[in-house]
Amino acid sequence: MKLPIIKHLTQFIEDNDEDYIVETIETLEALTEVSSLKDEELDVIGELISNMYGAIEVNKMIKAGTSQKEALNSFMSRVLGAIDK
Repeated sequence: MKLPIIKHLTQFIEDNDEDYIVETIETLEALTEVSSLKDEELDVIGELISNMYGAIEVNKMIKAGTSQKEALNSFMSRVLGAIDK
């Protein structure tokens, strides 16, 4: 996951609508079923999906009253904490 991408997508959600991100995730998930995709291509799609889910989570925290900076930092701390386990 990349914080600048999550931040950008969070801004996109704020400017537009979360539904665009949800529909994009669904489309990318459907693409992963293509049998001719290489592992590298699947990795890129997976990274995009992860960043989009991250942006949705950060957006939920912002809607709950957390500042964008605090929401981003909190989310990344959770992710890094999960990786360390």
